[in-house]
Amino acid sequence: MSAPSETRAGRTKGLVVHLSKAGRTKIRYPAELLRDDGVRVTVRAPWAAPGVRDFGFVRFEPGDVFTEHYWRDRWFAVKEVRTGDGGLKGWYCDITRPAVLADGVLAVEDLDLDLWVSADGSTVLRLDEDEFAGSGLAGRDPAAAGAAAAALDELEHLARTEGLAALLG
Repeated sequence: MSAPSETRAGRTKGLVVHLSKAGRTKIRYPAELLRDDGVRVTVRAPWAAPGVRDFGFVRFEPGDVFTEHYWRDRWFAVKEVRTGDGGLKGWYCDITRPAVLADGVLAVEDLDLDLWVSADGSTVLRLDEDEFAGSGLAGRDPAAAGAAAAALDELEHLARTEGLAALLG
């Protein structure tokens, strides 16, 4: 575990988020480090993929801003998604192994499962359970598969009861 990072004179540091999946790089992008308390790392980054990604329930597009929360001791990441003018779209949650921050790179392994929560909390969608089942993780690493499933259940419960804002406060 790396030590909590410091900001000097109100300036924040940059880092690179490296998201991998099944041992391959899924995406790498620069982000602004907002906070690192030794357990949770919070960064801000613009939408990093090329063009628009329309999921049907939400569109991610150039100009969107993601405030991303990663934990060193939890199996998920929560990404608050806002339009360029600050309007809240909702929260996209990735089920991941605990994050590792070292040498300016925040490494996160995506485990396929996701959760979407709309801005008003009325829509909570479990996503990619078929991909997770087909990934073979349950056979290769049953403990990780169990932790991933439990993390999805935990996030869904929080979303449907307290709301994700309570987790991020």
